[in-house]
Amino acid sequence: MMKKYFDNAEGFTLIELLIAALLSTIVVGAALKVYLVQQKHLVVQEQISDAQQGVRSCMDELTAKIMMAGHNLPPALTPIIASNANPDSIQLIYDNGTLENVQIEHAMANPSADLQCDGHDLSGVNDGDWLYIYDPTAKTGEFFIASQIQYSSNIIQHSTMVLSKSYPLGSKILKIVMMKYYIDRTTDAAHPKLMSVYMNQAAQRYADNISDLQFRYLLSSGVTADVPPQANMVREVIIRITARTDKADNAFAVNYRTRTLETQVRVRNLGIR
Repeated sequence: MMKKYFDNAEGFTLIELLIAALLSTIVVGAALKVYLVQQKHLVVQEQISDAQQGVRSCMDELTAKIMMAGHNLPPALTPIIASNANPDSIQLIYDNGTLENVQIEHAMANPSADLQCDGHDLSGVNDGDWLYIYDPTAKTGEFFIASQIQYSSNIIQHSTMVLSKSYPLGSKILKIVMMKYYIDRTTDAAHPKLMSVYMNQAAQRYADNISDLQFRYLLSSGVTADVPPQANMVREVIIRITARTDKADNAFAVNYRTRTLETQVRVRNLGIR
């Protein structure tokens, strides 16, 4: 009885097994292709999102600094220094407002003498800060590093930097900020960066994969220029920033996908005097 059952049982032929294996391979291959396409799409979208975030961050930074350009600056300093290159660069100078109406109350005996600021609040400055001393009579000034602040006696020492002259009573002490921005394409050509420079110190990376930076300047005459003849003629700065994806996409026409943002910033501290 058992032998008769096995004799009548039917199995799969070799051809049927081969067809089943082929169909399985096709299905698995199609599913894998869909997965790889979706995975690549997700990676590209993530890179595009990073580029969008980077370009917005850079625009916010430049907008904030440009709006401050020229704030409470003595006439000896130029608030905006523009460079028309490809890409462009810009240097912005302003008083950050941490020292209010601070001046020296005793004439300096010599260029290395302490700066005696009797009765003035020096809590907004720390050892190692860059400061600016300005003689309003001679209309001259210079930057120096505060080596030590004696808060109790309102004295600023500058032992690491001797000034160029002895400043008179009434010379102002300001905390001036100089910021420069430019694109570095040479250090790593595949990953251009927006660089920032504070007070002529070593450049710092601000954002990755920023491939282009352009400025134009709307002047008081209504004309738009690549470089303003005089900084105080500037009324608005037109900023154009381009960011690109971190990695090349060979399936894309120009390899890198880019995002560009443009805005126009009113320079509120220029042309008011």
